[in-house]
Amino acid sequence: MTQDVPADAPPRVDERIAAVSWWRRLLVKPELGSLIGAVAVFAFFAAQSQVFRSLSGVANWLDVASTLGIMAVAVALLMIGGHFDLSAGVMTGTTALTVGIVAVELGQNIWVAIAVAGVLALAVGFVNGWLVTRTGLPSFIITLGTFLMLQGLNLGLTKLFTGTVQVRGLADAPGYHSAELLLASTITVFGQPFRVAVLWWVLVTVVASWVLLRTRFGNWVFATGGDEVASRNVGVPARRTTIALFMTTAGAAWLVGSITAVRLTSVQANTGTGQELIYIVAAVIGGCLLTGGFGSAIGAALGALIFGMTQQGIVYLNWDADWFYFFLGAMLLLAVLTNRLVRRYAEATRR
Repeated sequence: MTQDVPADAPPRVDERIAAVSWWRRLLVKPELGSLIGAVAVFAFFAAQSQVFRSLSGVANWLDVASTLGIMAVAVALLMIGGHFDLSAGVMTGTTALTVGIVAVELGQNIWVAIAVAGVLALAVGFVNGWLVTRTGLPSFIITLGTFLMLQGLNLGLTKLFTGTVQVRGLADAPGYHSAELLLASTITVFGQPFRVAVLWWVLVTVVASWVLLRTRFGNWVFATGGDEVASRNVGVPARRTTIALFMTTAGAAWLVGSITAVRLTSVQANTGTGQELIYIVAAVIGGCLLTGGFGSAIGAALGALIFGMTQQGIVYLNWDADWFYFFLGAMLLLAVLTNRLVRRYAEATRR
């Protein structure tokens, strides 16, 4: 049954080719909320602390945000694909300890140690992804088990090899200076040294954004996170995409673990434990939805930047460090509520 259309009614425009205002396009960007938040946090602390807005202050909070940002970007990709990785934090400790044990206790060149740690990380990421896709269990459960196993291995193997809960002496390992140049050196800008980890953070963010927005794999990530069953029905290799995302998270943990080990030259057995929730919170603040299918790498990087500025800003203002967690909780709630409103608006604009 058809409905009569008045002769003087305006012609209907196909929504797929309908013009969308720049304001609406901007409003549905995942990273908009985190960008506004980053500007607000910077303005707040910069107005109260001269050190915070100085070059040395900028170098300090960028350093804090850099390693966190590398992980947050990788975790964001996984969340867009519809999954979580609770082993991401402890994995950074596992890779750092592997570098230390292989280089110091087994006497290998540090590049060999870094390569071994990379193979180990990718293997764990593959197993996580394979178990999630083959068993159908929530990634929360699978990676929680991995988290506990890695935590036990970190402590047990470190004691087995060193007799303590710490690996030390990495600076004396063969190849250390070349590894330090690539992973833990500084670059001087306007007379102020900045950690090279900041460049790694920018590189990871740019590559992740390009992959997500300009490649077929990026389309698969959004499709898998939006509706896995529907994506399979249209030919998206959802299982391979999921496994690749878990391996990406593990690869980022390997990079951060290697940077940590080379920079500190000693690694504690509990390194990285508890950081996984920080990575997830940074990704959520950056616009990623907990339900998957929506988010951006740039937003996650901005979420990490907010963390870095907040953590260092509280120190510069001589506040109690406990306030940091109050800020984290407040920003998380604000981000989740904002994301919910944005998603409703985005869905409404598509109708």
